Amino acid sequence: MPNTHLRADRVETDLDRLLAAVGDGLVVASNRQPYRHDYGDDGEVTVDRPTGGLTAGLDEVMRRVDGTWIAWGDGEADAAVVDGDDTVSVPPDDAEHSYALRRLWLDEDEVEGYYYEVANQVLWPLCHAALGTVESCGDAWVDYRRVNDQFADAMADAAADADGDPLVWLHDYHLALAPRQVRERTGAEGSGESRHVGGPSADPTLAHTWHIPWPGWDTFRACPNRAAILDGLLGNDLLVFHVPRYCEAFLRSADRGLDGTAVDFDAGTVDYRGRTTTVRAAPMGVPVDRIREQADSAEAAGFRAAFRKNRGIDRDTRLGVGVDRLDYTKGIVQRLDAIERLLAERPAYRGEFTFVQVGTESRSAIPAYADYQDRVEAAVERVNDRFATDDWRPVVYTTDYVSDEGLAGLYREADLGVVSPVRDGMNLVAQEFVAAGGDDPGVLVLSDQAGVHDVLGEHAVSVRPHDTEGFAAALDDALSMSERERRRRANALADGVEDDDLDSWLADVLGAVASVASPDGGVPTRADH
Repeated sequence: MPNTHLRADRVETDLDRLLAAVGDGLVVASNRQPYRHDYGDDGEVTVDRPTGGLTAGLDEVMRRVDGTWIAWGDGEADAAVVDGDDTVSVPPDDAEHSYALRRLWLDEDEVEGYYYEVANQVLWPLCHAALGTVESCGDAWVDYRRVNDQFADAMADAAADADGDPLVWLHDYHLALAPRQVRERTGAEGSGESRHVGGPSADPTLAHTWHIPWPGWDTFRACPNRAAILDGLLGNDLLVFHVPRYCEAFLRSADRGLDGTAVDFDAGTVDYRGRTTTVRAAPMGVPVDRIREQADSAEAAGFRAAFRKNRGIDRDTRLGVGVDRLDYTKGIVQRLDAIERLLAERPAYRGEFTFVQVGTESRSAIPAYADYQDRVEAAVERVNDRFATDDWRPVVYTTDYVSDEGLAGLYREADLGVVSPVRDGMNLVAQEFVAAGGDDPGVLVLSDQAGVHDVLGEHAVSVRPHDTEGFAAALDDALSMSERERRRRANALADGVEDDDLDSWLADVLGAVASVASPDGGVPTRADH
């Protein structure tokens, strides 16, 4: 196993010091934007703010450093609020802690080719080992490369304008080609002469967090443009995955899939085209304090009480909860199969246990997603038709919007939190469920195919999503667990989630950036061995 884990030494890091070192030289690039402008029913411009996950966490960082965030502007009113440089200051009501959001504009063909076809019908299923849903990208590859070019132009411009030594931090599989393209624009390739349109610029430090799994070589070799993807990612100084096994899988792909690489598995590095890319693991956390505040709020308490009443769930009925995008990687159908098996084999749970599945529609224009949403609805209907009575339904399914406070309230109300993806890079829902637990916390039932299982699996009830019988038995174990054992596990999970929260993750990544950028003088991190 390569020496890739960022959390070996538990050395305390100072996030404020790391952020001060970055200053306004931080450039973030992601497909999704943190703020989106639309038109309300009255024609006035409204703002959709980040509510959780990566965008909310990075938004807090950007407010502290006054950097630049580059993203696709997909809101109806996005173009109406930007300046001549396609930039808007965000957040709109906090000028003291604002930063620049630079928006890029994509036409319909680019959205189709870059986003829907290559990103989400080639790279997403490939990295989740769903080869049966991988499509041939054909001409869409031209769109993917063109959009990555646009991002690279914007990143090079922002890096050139930054004071000091710029850090460009890219996110996810949408931008796999952009690191190499940025190198070409900042004079770091070939002759060393800058190709950046604005003239010579400093060679920025490039870091890239890949938020989904990296597959084994036997799977990745099916990628129709695998050499270009690897070449692009090896333009980074630092490449970050969530868990060490993804690091090892990437190193093997770089070793087997690209000529001219020199891979050091022990050090976790790849030498290629005159540069060294360091590969590290940093499991992403959640903002624990904020989630606890949300779970403690009056809105959360009111939501969970109203939810029971409006959905006809008796106050004494035990609850399980799942919260997922309606994506074929999330294992919702397998989860419902296990619930059906549980109710068939353990009749005592009928009328006494209800499972709440919150689903968020996702990428419905892609046939595989639309088909999966139909499968979920059919599975819910099947289980309810088989077991429901006049005053009880085994599964309550909703695609209605639920606020962060509402979700925190459901997590706190639940006896079980079920997170059972068939493959997942990390999965923040598992950590959110733990963070929201109160004085009477529930049991986390967790798939061993999620990256977060590498971190929390010891104290969760582990399941293999496709093992329906074993999954049903695990649900039974979780529901019948003694109070002492339940609290022991919940306390251990809470300690782990608190120790490795979102700030810890940010400090780990930025500390690793400092070490890579200045190996002899970087800020110490938990990555240092």
